[in-house]
Amino acid sequence: MVTALFSLFLAGCGGELVTPKDESKGEQEEATETKTETKKTEEKIKERSEVHNQAESKTEASETEPAVKNSTPQYRLNPANWSFKPISNANPKVVLLTFDDAPDKHALQIAKTLKEHGVKAIFFVNGHFLESEAEKAVLKQIYDMGFPIGNHTYSHAALKDLTEKEQYNEIVKLNDMVESITGERPKFFRAPFGMNTEFSKKLVAQEKMLLMNWTYGYDWENEYQNKEALTKIMLNSPYLSNGANLLMHDRAWTSAALSDIITGLQDKGFKMLDPFLIETP
Repeated sequence: MVTALFSLFLAGCGGELVTPKDESKGEQEEATETKTETKKTEEKIKERSEVHNQAESKTEASETEPAVKNSTPQYRLNPANWSFKPISNANPKVVLLTFDDAPDKHALQIAKTLKEHGVKAIFFVNGHFLESEAEKAVLKQIYDMGFPIGNHTYSHAALKDLTEKEQYNEIVKLNDMVESITGERPKFFRAPFGMNTEFSKKLVAQEKMLLMNWTYGYDWENEYQNKEALTKIMLNSPYLSNGANLLMHDRAWTSAALSDIITGLQDKGFKMLDPFLIETP
């Protein structure tokens, strides 16, 4: 059956990591430790932000980015349903394609299919898929094909179950890794299961990423884990509307269905939104 819009946030892609608590510590000691950890983490965030600002200033002064990356923003995120609305006179009949849990086994083929259709998408990556040189090479190839890379955390842990220090490592460690591979830090962030914390929201802003969830997606549900069923629901979801933010994953059935999904959306009059036209921090 059709999945409700916001209930999707709890259903995303699998496996939570629950951090055990040390129950032997007294409450006063824990409170002191928490305050100290928070202060250190905030200082670290501030320090990194200053370094990145300086680096960006130098880059702007000395380098010219490819034209597509310098495009004037034409779309702005609508947090009410995570869709995108046009700025001024941009075409409203667009949808954004996104792929989480990359690059696992099918991301490169997904990128090739997108390239064949001449459309763009965001690949939201996990660090545990980037630990070998072969995996890093795949990510670099996807990036070099013109697709922006988003942050989906290092290990796909549920952020609400992590300490602030652990959340910091999940997000910033991955940004550092992506930058070391592609030369560019991610500009988009999507939390596992769509669940953010107040700390992660603040950190994402400090890292100058656009925080987003999704409008609809189905490919993790058993009944849609085949080409035909997934194509049908992606093209006929009640949540398909102008600016919709479509969530898909690095999965065999998604890769198989992608070409038909793209042409089906185009037959309905939708254009695939170029992520480089999205307003980011």
